[in-house]
Amino acid sequence: MLKKIKINKKLLKQLDFITILTVIILGIFGSINIYSATHLNCGNYYLKSQLIGIAAGMVIIYLVLIPDYAIVKRYANIIYSFGVFLLILNCLPMFKSTVNGASSWIKIGPVSMQPSEFAKVGIIIMLAKELDDMEGNINNLKNFMKLTAYAALPMILIVTQPDMGMMMVCFFIVLGIYIVAGLDFKIIGGGLAILTGLICIVWNSPIMQTYWKTRLLSFLDPDADPLGAGFQLSQSKLAIGSGGILGKGFLKGSLTTGGFIPEAHTDFIFSVIGEEWGLIGALFALMLYAIIIYRLIKIAKNSKDIFGTIVSVGLIATMLFSILQNIGMTIGIMPITGITLPFLSYGRSSMLTAFMSIGIVLNIGMRRKKISF
Repeated sequence: MLKKIKINKKLLKQLDFITILTVIILGIFGSINIYSATHLNCGNYYLKSQLIGIAAGMVIIYLVLIPDYAIVKRYANIIYSFGVFLLILNCLPMFKSTVNGASSWIKIGPVSMQPSEFAKVGIIIMLAKELDDMEGNINNLKNFMKLTAYAALPMILIVTQPDMGMMMVCFFIVLGIYIVAGLDFKIIGGGLAILTGLICIVWNSPIMQTYWKTRLLSFLDPDADPLGAGFQLSQSKLAIGSGGILGKGFLKGSLTTGGFIPEAHTDFIFSVIGEEWGLIGALFALMLYAIIIYRLIKIAKNSKDIFGTIVSVGLIATMLFSILQNIGMTIGIMPITGITLPFLSYGRSSMLTAFMSIGIVLNIGMRRKKISF
């Protein structure tokens, strides 16, 4: 029984420990900043919760590494269907929970979760399975339509919440997979044109309520409503700018500790880093992300099959876009959405899926070649 829950020593030699170490450092750095943003009002609660989440995340990575990732392909339909099921469950009033205007959470008893976090992983795994079965022939019309249908179903359910931030993440996941899979750029261009039209339709439909539009567009001119929709961004830019090169010091950020930045421990954790650690702290976080992304790309390139490559690409696209979007919105160059910063922001669902995603890619890298027993 014990053998079934252990990783073979020969496989462990292929494991990318640098990525694991970098993730741990990033998680600890995030925990420190979460504590700074919350300690005055909540004491050690969020710090302890985040550290427990990191410990649980390491257990998840270990458990994900045990089976051959080919098993994931075998259960791709179940994983994908479960993600869609959770999104449908999210439509039922008795489970729906609204946070910041988006009904993107489900609550069952004391447990809350964000179904779209798991659904996006299901999209990646399903597209990877289908592309592997198609031997990468994405430019066949039938194959392309099949892939697009699988991607579109959960994305439509996410839009109806509405959770435009997660919709953007899913879109760039699919786009990244299509590009790497070799989809004709004429089709990509046509798809983008159709998508633009659909966005215009959704934007002017009852789905997009006025306050949500205002929140998304506030980054264009935050001073137009400095005490309303533009308040969060204005305070974020002020905090990051006031940090200078070296920052004000740990627990010394007046805007952070004063509670002037809403959601500072989740969506706007980068503002805390900018104020208290300055440019040096921001570059340190970006350096850690660069190491992780670089090493995951190497795994994607060296995968032994199409399934492994596409899964890796999808998960890399998820992380890369989340980093660009989150940091971009805190400095005012991207619209404000509810996208968290991987491993730095507080959030159970996002933390769980981030560690799970890293574990899956490391599994692919660990089994990139046959091991002789």
